[in-house]
Parts: sequence; C-alpha cells; structure tokens
Amino acid sequence: MLSAADKQERPMRLPQDHPQRFQLANEVHARPHEPLKAPERAFYLAVLVDPGERAREHGHVAALCERYGRHPPPEEAIHFSADLGPLRLRWERHTEFSSYTFFVRGAGASPFAEPAARAVPPEWLAEVPGRSIVALHAELIERDKPVPSGSGIAAAFGGNYVVGAGVGDGAGAAFTDFRVHADGCGRVLVYDRELSRFQAGRSLQRLFEIETYRMMALLALPVARGLAPRVAAMERELAQVAAALAQGGGRDDALLDQLTRLAAEVESAVGESRYRFGATRAYHDLVNGRIHELRERRLPGTQTIREFMQRRLDPAMATCESSSRRLLELSERVARASSLLSTRVGVARERQNQEVLAQMNRRARLQLRLQETVEGLSIVAITYYAVGLVGHAAEAFEAAGWHVNPPLVMGLSILPVAALAALGARYVRRNITRAERR
Repeated sequence: MLSAADKQERPMRLPQDHPQRFQLANEVHARPHEPLKAPERAFYLAVLVDPGERAREHGHVAALCERYGRHPPPEEAIHFSADLGPLRLRWERHTEFSSYTFFVRGAGASPFAEPAARAVPPEWLAEVPGRSIVALHAELIERDKPVPSGSGIAAAFGGNYVVGAGVGDGAGAAFTDFRVHADGCGRVLVYDRELSRFQAGRSLQRLFEIETYRMMALLALPVARGLAPRVAAMERELAQVAAALAQGGGRDDALLDQLTRLAAEVESAVGESRYRFGATRAYHDLVNGRIHELRERRLPGTQTIREFMQRRLDPAMATCESSSRRLLELSERVARASSLLSTRVGVARERQNQEVLAQMNRRARLQLRLQETVEGLSIVAITYYAVGLVGHAAEAFEAAGWHVNPPLVMGLSILPVAALAALGARYVRRNITRAERR
C-alpha cells in the first residue's frame, strides 16, 4: 500500500500536454537576476544584431566558454549564464538586441578605476557581432562605505551632473549621469545599505535595462525628425488638392492622379515608420516600468531618475508620438479627399451617362422618322414598279386581241397596289418587332 507521501508525489494522469505547455510555464522564470554581493564590478554591453548575425552570435559566446574550459550554451538558448573563473558571464538575446553582462568580484582603488571590462579578452570583445548601442561600467559598493556628498559623487562621473535616488525603498542608493565618457562607456554606481543579494542583482539589472530601453526608444527620434519635412510637404500638397476640390477647379483626372500618388507616398511613409514607432512606445513603457520597480526615494539635492526621464526622455517620446499620429491622420485625410473626389467623378460620370442616353433617345426618334419616311418612299417605289408591270400585262392582253385599255388599267391599279404594298410593309415591321421582343 502506498504511503500518503508517495501518493502526493505520484504524478497525476492528465490529458495530453499542449505542445508549448512547459515552455510557457518556464517563461516567467527566464532571465533570472544575478545575485550580487558587494563589492562587485560589472560591465554591461548591448548590441543591435541583424538577423544575419544571429548564427555567428551563438558561436562567439561558445568560443568564450571554450576558452575558459566551460560548456557552451545550447543551440536554441536565448539566455545563458556561466562562471568563467576570473569573471562571470550573462548573455541574453532579445528581439532587436543582445546583451552581455560580465561580473568581477571585488572593488578597485576608486570607483571605475579598474572596470570589469578589463577582465574580458579584448580581441573577443571587439569581435562581438552587432553594433554597440549601450556600454556601461557599474560598481556595487559595500555597506561600510558611506554615500558621498554631491561633489564626491560628481567626481566619480568626471564632474558631470549626476542623477540618483534611494532604491529598494532606501535599501540602497543608485547614481548615474546618462553620458558616454571618453572610453565609450557610461557609468552606474550603486551603494549597498541593506540590499539582499537578489535585491542588489535586480537593482543593477533594472538600471542596465533603463539605459538600454531608453536608447532603444530613442531610435525613433531620428525617424520622426526625418519625417517632419516630408509630412509637412505632403500636408501642403493635400491642402492644395482640397482647395481645388472645394473651388471646383482643376481636371478631375489630374486631381485623382495627384491624390493617388500622394496616398502611395503616405502609405510608404507609414509602412517605413510604423514598426519603429510601435517599438518605441513599448520601450518607453518598459523604461517607466523599470523605474517604478526601483522604488525610488529622493536624496537631498539630487534629481531622481524618474524626474530626469520626465524632463529629458518624455519630450522626445512626445515628438515621436506626434509624428506617428500626424502621419496616420494624414493618411485618413488623403482617404477622405480621395472619397470626395471619387464621389465627384461618379456624379460627373452619371451626368455624362444621362446626356449620352438623351442623345441616344433623340437619335432613335430621328431614326424612326427617317425609317417611316423611307418606308413611305419604298411603298411609292414598289407601287410605281408594280403598276408598271400591270401596264405591261395590259399591253400584252391588248396585243393578244383583248379589248383592254392599258393606261386605264394602270390608273385603276394604283390604289390597290399601293394598299397591298402598305399592308405588306406593315406585316414585315410587325414580325421584326415581335422577333426583337423575344
């Protein structure tokens, strides 16, 4: 007999699993945060990767693992962590970019004096597939070191303006200047007060993601700026077409050609920018979400990360949103103008059709009168020739000895012959009319 514990561990017999059941169930556990204990140094790199470089990316990570005698990531892996001895690697593959994070235990003589990037093989780092979008040096400072004053913090960032706040409801403090320094990297400084290892890892990861998603969101700003003069030119052209429609000027076919070309140009611009603007909205939401997760607390004399983003990032996002909305509204306006012009062309075509039908009716009446005239003339001609034949027959009878007066016979036969010809023409016309009605 099975014990109670065995019965609980015994798997239940369930219906057949969905093909992606376990993949979806494990998705919430993907990309776990790296637990960190101060002092710790980190180097973070995010690169934009083209689809053609994805295959080379996996091989590059595998080469680094083999260099330190570690197992490479599986072929289908989209995230991977490995302890390489002198450093720890964390690799993540995202939709548009991939990120590499390297961790090194211990602290340097001063903040950023000995960055973790120095522990990464330089030739391997230079050959990472993709184009750099974010590179950050980060340091997690131990608890026994107090948070410096404003000038002390600024010195670690080359004297730049620094933003920061308490994170984790005051369990730590994070600082950055959101600038690229002379070595091509930004800087992030986190002071541990009461952070657990997982809190420290989450906080540092969120700071990395804030900078990455901020840069990814800003990719739409050059697109919006490039579209601005193009959209303005299309709006002016549409206004001219609308004015011509309102005033009734211009040829409809020329206006329709102009609107068709304008609609194609607008749809081309929408197609080129729709994905980028949509991605920017998603990245902006991620930035705000990561800032919310930091649970910031204001530090005296220091602007928080949220305030910095509201003042510096949100206006750029508003510009992108305005360009996207302006382009979609232009597309709708072109569609409405095309509909109006199509209605106008349809009304004009209907009027032309009515005029054509009226002309056809007039021609039909004229043809009927001509037909009646021709029919009357044909009856006269038939009567003339038939009476002539009657006259020849009368002359033949007179020559044969009959007492016949040919002119008198011809005169008397005119009316009967004419009546027979008219009846015959009427009979033929009726048969033709009946055949057409069938």
